[in-house]
Order: sequence, then C-alpha cells, then structure tokens
Amino acid sequence: MDAKLISEKAEVLFQKIWNQYISLAPQAEQVKTLFEKTGESSINDHVAYRTLRHPKLGIQSIARHFEPLGYDYKGEYHFDEKKLFAIHLENQWDPTLPKIFISELKLEEFPEDLKKIFKTSLESFDSQLAYQEDFLTSGSLFEKSFKTYKELLKVSEYAAWFYVYGMCANHFTLLINSLKNFNEIKEVNLFLKENNFDLNDSGGEIKGTPDQFLEQSSTKAFQLDVDFLEGTYKVPSCYYEFAKRYPRGSSGDLFQGFITGSADKIFESTDVQD
Repeated sequence: MDAKLISEKAEVLFQKIWNQYISLAPQAEQVKTLFEKTGESSINDHVAYRTLRHPKLGIQSIARHFEPLGYDYKGEYHFDEKKLFAIHLENQWDPTLPKIFISELKLEEFPEDLKKIFKTSLESFDSQLAYQEDFLTSGSLFEKSFKTYKELLKVSEYAAWFYVYGMCANHFTLLINSLKNFNEIKEVNLFLKENNFDLNDSGGEIKGTPDQFLEQSSTKAFQLDVDFLEGTYKVPSCYYEFAKRYPRGSSGDLFQGFITGSADKIFESTDVQD
C-alpha cells in the first residue's frame, strides 16, 4: 500500500469532516484562526465521534471508514456511570495523522423508553447507508422532535446530543506539543479566556496531570440553532479540545492513549448550561 497516497486520501477525508464540524460550530474555526494569527501551525491530536451500540450503528460503523486508511485499534475505555464504551485508533503508516476516538452509548443498559425511541427510529434506517462514503458526515439520522430531545436529555445528555447531531465529529483537538508560543495548557486556557471563549470547568479546567502523561481542556460546546418539528431551539453542538502529552517510559515517546477519568469530564463539554 502506498503510504503517501493513503495519507493524501486521509487528508481529504479529514477536510470534509472539518468542514461539517465548523458548520455546526463556527466558533471552532475562530479558535483555529486565533492560534494561526500568533504564528502557529498546529497539529490535530484526535477527532472524536459518538454513536449508539446498535446492530446498524456501533463503533464499527465508524471505524470501518478509517481502517482502509491505515488505522488500527489501540486502546479501549469504559465509562460505567455514563454507560459508554470507547476505543481509539492510530494510523500505522502516518503518525502525524490524528488519532480517532469513538465512543458508543450502551443502549442495552438504559430504560425501555429510551431504547424504544432509538429502536423505533432506526427501524427504517437502511444499514447499508453506514457503508456509504459520506456516512461520517451524514448528520442526524432521525426526524427531530424537541419533545423527544428533552425526554432523552433527562436520561442521558450523550443520547440527546446524538439524537440531534448524529454522524459528525463531536470535537477536534489541538495538540499543544505542536505549538511554538504556548508550552503549558494553562497558557492555552488563559489565551482562550482572554479572547472570550468559555471553558469546560467540570472537574477543573485542566483534566489529567503530567503524572498521567496527558493534560486536557476544552471549550464549552457552542450553541447552535437547530430546527425541530416544533420550531427552532438552541442546542449545544460541538467543542474544541486541547491536549498536552508527556513522554512515557525510557524511549521518550509521547503517551498516545487516553485517561478515562479525564475523558469522562471532557464529555460534559456538551452539557446543557443552566
């Protein structure tokens, strides 16, 4: 397999994913531009997707689109309280390509009412659509009712978010190690706040520690006007994450995995704000 050709195909795919992402969260492009104006040319650490554990969806429905581009499974993560399972993929041919973090809601562990909402909605979903080239940017899979959204929100913010947005990148992540003018995550956070971006402070603005080999922070999800059957309402959309990785072991290589306790709080970037 021609690694250069694969990398080029991957770049095209990520550009499509990015274009959809900033259509849902225009402020994300503002964040990227803000850093570029300081002379930065940043590397994207990882892209995250959400899905449901369901025969027609699930982690594999997303992962299969990255595997032909050289991506392999590298780690798995359990979030018992939120009833989530996640994995991450890394590219075996081009380490500069972003990692892929895919989580799924363990639908079987939820009340019957929530399961029924998704199972009924997915009865008419053609499973072959999950194999289509544009599946990763296909958006919501459901006819959206604000009443249903509110019902889901009572049980699982994750479920409610997926109901509204479906197949799209939940967030992109700036790798702080790639920056020239910012060495610490607290410097990045201060810079963002000085430019009027709100940060997710669940569990503290900085999630993780150098001893865990990973520190993370994120903006709060940007608010988007969404059309429902009942009208248009503002709903938290996507957010931008920031990660600083530390060397692990004698090799000096940066830790490439994720910390469950930190990721658990990063998920809350899309929580509805009171």
